Amino acid sequence: MSAPSNFFPERAHRCRGPVSRRSFLEIGALSLLGLGMSDYLRAETLAKAVGHKLRDKAVIFIWLPGGMSHLESYDMKPDAPLEYRGILRPIKTNVSGIEVCELFPRHAQIADKFNLIRSVCHEFADHGGGHKRFLTGRLPATPTGFVNDAPAVTSIVHKKLSRADQAMPVSVAGVDNGRAGIDTFSLGAAWLGPSTTPFMVAGDPSSPDFKIQNIGLTPDMQTRLDDRVHLLEGMDRLRRDADSSGLMGAMDEFSQRAFHMLTSPQVQTAFDLSREPDSVRDRYGRHAYGQRGLMARRLVEAGCRFVTMVWENPFPGTKIPDGCTYNWDSHAVNCHMFNDCHWRMPVYDQALTALIEDLYARGLDKDVMLIATGEFGRTPRINTQVGTQTKVSQPGRDHWPNAMSMLVSGGGMRTGQVIGATNARGEYPVDRQLSPNDLWATVYRHLGIDYNDSTLDLSGRPMPILPFGSPIEEILPVS
Repeated sequence: MSAPSNFFPERAHRCRGPVSRRSFLEIGALSLLGLGMSDYLRAETLAKAVGHKLRDKAVIFIWLPGGMSHLESYDMKPDAPLEYRGILRPIKTNVSGIEVCELFPRHAQIADKFNLIRSVCHEFADHGGGHKRFLTGRLPATPTGFVNDAPAVTSIVHKKLSRADQAMPVSVAGVDNGRAGIDTFSLGAAWLGPSTTPFMVAGDPSSPDFKIQNIGLTPDMQTRLDDRVHLLEGMDRLRRDADSSGLMGAMDEFSQRAFHMLTSPQVQTAFDLSREPDSVRDRYGRHAYGQRGLMARRLVEAGCRFVTMVWENPFPGTKIPDGCTYNWDSHAVNCHMFNDCHWRMPVYDQALTALIEDLYARGLDKDVMLIATGEFGRTPRINTQVGTQTKVSQPGRDHWPNAMSMLVSGGGMRTGQVIGATNARGEYPVDRQLSPNDLWATVYRHLGIDYNDSTLDLSGRPMPILPFGSPIEEILPVS
C-alpha cells in the first residue's frame, strides 16, 4: 500500500514569503476586535465603479464529521478484492461513465448537476487534526485537538465580507443540540477574534419545538431594548467626542450589526421553515439533514454568504438503530459499517439531491456553490472487530486522509464531471492530486476574496489567508 514518491506535496509548501507589513495601528486594532472593516469585496467595488452591482455569491458547506467512506459513496472499486470493495455495488447515473453507490438512486438521476472530486488528500488522520487541517487551510501546529491555531475559513469570509449595515449574519452554522461549541468542529477564529465566528444554530429543524435563540423580540422586550439603545446613544456621543482614533465609531458599527440581527424581520423570516410548502419540506425530508439543507437554501437567498450545515445524526433525539453510530465515523468498534450505510445514506441521498435540485430550480446555481465532504476518507481495507455496543464481530473502516472524495455543485461551474482518480484499491490519488487548500482557493475566488491576501495576527504581522493552493480549474465558472 505504499504511496508514490511525490505523494503529499503539501510537505514542501510553506507560507508565502514575507508580506509587506502594514503599519496602520488603527486597522490592526479593528482586526483584533474582528470588526470586519477592511478589504471589502474587491469585485463588488470594481463593479460599482463601472456602474453596476454584482449579485452576492454564497457557499453552502455540508460538513460530514467522522469522515464519509469514499469507497461506499463516490469512489467505489467493484473490481477490487472483497476486503476492499465491500458489499455495496455501484450504479450508473444519467452521465455516461459516472457511477455512485447503489444507496444513492437520487444522485444517479442528477449527476449532470454536480461534480465528484476523487483525489483530495492530506496528512492528518486524527479527527481534530483533520478538522483543523481541512477547515483552516493550514497545517495545524498539533495533530490532535479541535482548538484552532489559525482562523477557520468561516472567519476569513466574515472578515472580508461583513458589513455593519447588514442584518443577516455573514456566516451561519447548523449543528445538533449540545454541539454548538465553536471548537467542536474547529470553527474557531484564532487571531481574528470571536466576533468573526459563525452564528450557531443548534437543534433539529425538523422538530416541532425547534426554536432559534437570540432572534426576534416580544413587544415588551422591544420597548426595553429601544430604551436602552437611546440611553447608550447618548453615552456613545460623549465617548465619540473624546475619541480621535475612529475606534469607537467602528465599535458602534459592530453593535449596530448585532442590533439589526436581533430585530430584523428579514433574519427571522429566513430561519422560519414554516413558510415553506409541505411539499418542499417533504422533498428535502423531515429529518435533520433535510431541514438543515432547506434552511441553508433560505439563508443564502436572504443574503448569508457562507452556510455550514453539519450532518451527523439524521434523527437527533431518537434511538440510533442497532449496529449504527452517531456520525460518519464508521470504525468497526462503533458500528456495523454496512448497517450504518443502509440507515444513513438514503437520508443523505434525499437531502443533498433536494438541495441541488432546488438551487437549480430557483436559479441559484450560478451564484451559490455547494460542497459536501468530511475531514477524510476511510481505510481501503475493511477490518473486523467486536462492536462496543453490539458485542459481536462486525466490519468497519478506520481514518484515511490519504484519499477522500467530495461533491461540488453550483457556482456557475461546468458539471457532470469526475475530477481526479485513486488507484485500483482507493488507497491514494494517481491522477490530479489535490489538497483542501485547492478547494478553498476555488471558494475564495467564487466569493470574490483574493486568496493571496493576508490578515493581521495578534502581534500585527500579516498572515496569508491561504499559505498555498490554487483554484481547481475544472470547476471554475463557465464563461
